[in-house]
Amino acid sequence: MKLGMIGLGKMGANMAQRLQQGGHQVSGFDPNADARKAVQAKGVDAADSLSALVKALPAPRVLWMMVPSGKITDATVDALLPLLEKGDTVVDGGNSNYKDTLRHAEKYAGNGLNYVDCGTSGGVWGLKEGYSMMVGGEAKVVDALKPLFETLAPGKDKGWGRVGPVGSGHFTKMVHNGIEYGLMQAYAEGFSILRHKQEFDLDLQQVGEIWRYGSVVRSWLLELTTDALGKNPDLDGIAPYVPDSGEGRWTVDAAIELSVPAPVITLALMERFRSRDADSFSDKLLSAMRNEFGGHAIKSE
Repeated sequence: MKLGMIGLGKMGANMAQRLQQGGHQVSGFDPNADARKAVQAKGVDAADSLSALVKALPAPRVLWMMVPSGKITDATVDALLPLLEKGDTVVDGGNSNYKDTLRHAEKYAGNGLNYVDCGTSGGVWGLKEGYSMMVGGEAKVVDALKPLFETLAPGKDKGWGRVGPVGSGHFTKMVHNGIEYGLMQAYAEGFSILRHKQEFDLDLQQVGEIWRYGSVVRSWLLELTTDALGKNPDLDGIAPYVPDSGEGRWTVDAAIELSVPAPVITLALMERFRSRDADSFSDKLLSAMRNEFGGHAIKSE
């Protein structure tokens, strides 16, 4: 199968390379000339425009997007629309909000085009290990793309599947990332408790290595955490500032909309917000309150 890959950042480039290794023909496009040169060096063709990419593909075309969610995805979807013909398929493999995906799919369906959403997990390890893919779309359309998913997945029959109609893939990936927030927060807090028990002088990497085998908290995330601690035990040079890319917020929003209690995921998101407040007004006000009602001492800056 020949397809077009739109977005040749680290993940898009790795996916294109894995597809090539699996026997598929891939042509890519990225507005960044350096990104195009990088994939060309790995044997992947690269077009210098979206229109050139579309023209290079046989009908019915398959185009796979790996671009940032939000405005960039919106702009790419709109730019592709007049270039495509009935029967063509666009796969959004990024982390789009499922509500945006539903909007895009409706627009494409009105023009006789197929739209598939593929929530993709695997990060920088996907080229070697394969990707976990949660796919949403019409069954017959997804079935036609099966060779691509089988090549990208850890195995033909594992690590991927059609989870439901269009929108369900990104919704499932959104919740996946919300769970990830909670898991990461639990590991971070647990290792912090271990580190603060200074009289035991615990080797955190050693503890992580022990937990990796046989323990009920073993996971790939723990493996990566342990590797990070081995490389930099004191986490020197890393600021206590944790960004978020949006999926945790969307998961919490969905929980509220559905009246589903999700305290762990919600608190994990709040902790990320807290990490960015280097000069906390709320903490200062708490100290001031204690001084007002009880005369408790205030620590000066």
